[in-house]
This record gives sequence, structure tokens and C-alpha cells, in this order.
Amino acid sequence: MTIEPSRAPSMSQTPSLSETGFPKRWMSTGAPAFVLALALCQVSFVGANASEGVAKLPVMGFNTWNAYQAGLPEDIVIKNANLMVSLGLADAGYNYVNIDDCYAARQRDSAGDIVANQTKFPSGMKALTDSIHALGLNAGIYSDAGWFTCQLYPGSYQNEERDAKLFRDDWGFDYLKYDNCAVPFDNITRQNIMGRYARMANAISDLSQSMGKPPLILSLCEWGREQAWLWGRRYGQSWRTTDDITPTRLSVAGIINQNSFYSWASDFYGHNDMDMLEIGNGNLTYEESKTHFIAWALMKSPLLIGTDLEVASNQTIEILTNREIIAINQDPVVGTSVTPFRWGINPDYVSNDTHPAQYWSGESQNGTINTLDEPATMFFNLTESPWIRAGRQYSVKDLWAHSDNGTAVRNFTARDVPPHGVVALLLRDAGDEPEGLWPPCAVTEWCISQSGVRID
Repeated sequence: MTIEPSRAPSMSQTPSLSETGFPKRWMSTGAPAFVLALALCQVSFVGANASEGVAKLPVMGFNTWNAYQAGLPEDIVIKNANLMVSLGLADAGYNYVNIDDCYAARQRDSAGDIVANQTKFPSGMKALTDSIHALGLNAGIYSDAGWFTCQLYPGSYQNEERDAKLFRDDWGFDYLKYDNCAVPFDNITRQNIMGRYARMANAISDLSQSMGKPPLILSLCEWGREQAWLWGRRYGQSWRTTDDITPTRLSVAGIINQNSFYSWASDFYGHNDMDMLEIGNGNLTYEESKTHFIAWALMKSPLLIGTDLEVASNQTIEILTNREIIAINQDPVVGTSVTPFRWGINPDYVSNDTHPAQYWSGESQNGTINTLDEPATMFFNLTESPWIRAGRQYSVKDLWAHSDNGTAVRNFTARDVPPHGVVALLLRDAGDEPEGLWPPCAVTEWCISQSGVRID
């Protein structure tokens, strides 16, 4: 791939002027490329849960489901927690170790509490969280807003206060992934998904206040049902936006496409959750894995590793620990996501799960995704992004190659972007653009001289 600083528009003779589903997750036995770009700028927004003081930034960590599903004994959890430290993932910002479904016994005990499976977790959950905390990491647990979890272990409906206390106070967890299976009948709930999640959110808040400690982070796993991006931040710190991910380029492309229409919803204390990372799983190529990671990071999704770290390749670790990309995801000044400014192959605002929007920008970054099955040249005018100032030039840094790529004036071209690949660029204001450029406006619509002569 070749990245070229843009050439200034011609300064030659002035031309003549014109006058004018439901993912049940039961245990089961050609994609796009894009460009991303960021312009440095400050913005802030405080969500309804900001007073709770947790998860201002997207959560980073490890989740057991994609790698192990039901097979997650405590030694595997501890092994991966230690590997997060030894492989440098904790230093890069991954600080949560989250246990997903299938950790519990099939029935609650006589007191009504969820019980950890004694075969899988013989030391008990408190000993497990103590071990995780001793590594300087946080611990996450899983439950469901229905009668059962998705694998038919006990859910938390009508036990929200009891379970919140068990998870936070008795077991010592810091984070709760809350699923959406086994929904009670309507004549019992008299509520929609939002109402069932509110029950746990209220239980967590009440517990926090009574304990005088920070609340559990609440991750809503409702798979994008009922437009959670409109209401999720009232109750939790992240909300799923789509069905479950799979380790395929088409799944990744489809999730990017769907999130392109509500990427605006992420900000401090509340984030669109594009689902766990599949980097290191399946048959994703290197370029597809880069695209997957960069898109999740720049769209401010939680970054939860979902591969077996014991067998993770150097390439997988390289992708997961790109600190310049992580820095955008964890930006303490700008909480908002990149959003598309041009769809590219498709007309703007057209949904296409195999060819999502290709040109994106945000207040830290710009970039392009090549959704084609062959190398592509990606070109855009800088002022297509709302975060770029007209009349200015911008230094260009490639956030993957960690290279400086000259100065862009009015436009930018990335040549030979690999199939299903991505270019992520940081654009920094480098002063006024050169004098004498023609046309005098980068956007010529209604460009007019002081004497009233229109340029367009």
C-alpha cells in the first residue's frame, strides 16, 4: 500500500468564471475496505450514568465465550489472566477478565442464590476474583434479564437485587454482562427490553449507594433489539448493536455496516458494543483482522479479546496491542466515534452488509476501508470531513505503520489499499495552505468573491 501526500490544486492561469434476530446463542456443534481519518479537537458529553463514575471510556479486556464457550474451568480463566500480563496486553490497556455463560450450577441453592459450578470452579468465585485482582486486573461476570441464561442456567429476572449483591459484594466482580434470553411472558413483565434492563440497573445503583462503593459496570447484551443506542446509556455503560459476531469477514463487514447508521450514539460513559473481538479466530486474514480491530477501536466499541491467548500468534498480539489505535479508543478528551462522511461504492446512507461505508472521520482521526476483493486507490477531499478546516493543510500520520506521510493539501490519496484492508490516519493541522491555490474554495458551491462573482 502506498500513501501519498496530496498535491496542491493547480496554481496556473485562472479559468473563466461562471455566473452561476434474534441470536439465541444455543451451543452449536467479498467484503469492504475503508479509510479512517481524525482531526484533533476537544468535545465532551456526560451521559446519565456519569454520576456513577465508571466506564467513562470503552472497556478493554478478555471474554471467555468466543474461545471456550461452555468449557471454562477456573484454571483456563487464570491462565488467560496471567497471559494478559505476560504478553503485554495489560500494559496496553486490557484490564478486564470476563467470564461468560456456563459458569453456574443448573439450579439456585436453597437460599435462592446462584451457585458456581463446583467442578469448573472448585476454589469458588471469591478466590477467583482475588487472584485476578492480585494481577492488577478487574473481573467480570455474566447473567441474563430473563428466567434463564442463553444456555439455560439461572437468569436474574426477579432476583436482581440478590444477584447484584452476590456478584459485587460476595464474589467481588466489577463488571456484569447482561444477556437477553429466556424472556418471561408479557403478562408477567408488563415491560419491554428496556424495562427488564432497568430492573438490574436500579439494583446495581441501589447496591452501590448502600455499599458506598463504585457500581458494577453494566453491559447490555440485547443484540441491538429495540434500538438500545437510543436508551442504553440510561441503564448501562455499553449496549450491543447487532446479532452475535462470527470469525468471518462477512460478519465483520455486516457489523460495520449496521453501526455506520448509529455510530453517533457512542460517547463518554456510554458505548455502542459491536461484540467481542474475533481476531485470532477463524479464517480472518491479516488485513481483515486489522480492519476488524481498527473499526471497533475507532468506533469506540469495547475491545474484548475473544481468542485463546495460549495459542495466539505474534501477529494477533501485534494487532491487539497497536497503541496508537488504542489511544484513539481510549481518548480521554474526545469520546465520540468516527462516522462515515462518504459511503464510496454505494450511494450515501445505503445499507450494504458486504460493502459498508468506506470513508470515515472523527475528532481524532480519519480513514478509509477497502471493501473490495482487490487492491484499491482511495481518494477523498479533506473538507468532506466536517472536522477539517478549509484553507488549512494537514500533516498525515499512518497509525498502523507508525509513519509520517508528508502534508495533505485539500485532498488525500491512499494507493493499493489491500483487499478488505484499512488505512487509519491522524491528520494534524499544519498551518495555512499555500497561497494562490485555485479554485479559491475547496468546496466551490456558492464560493463567491467579495465583488459578487461566483466561482461555481
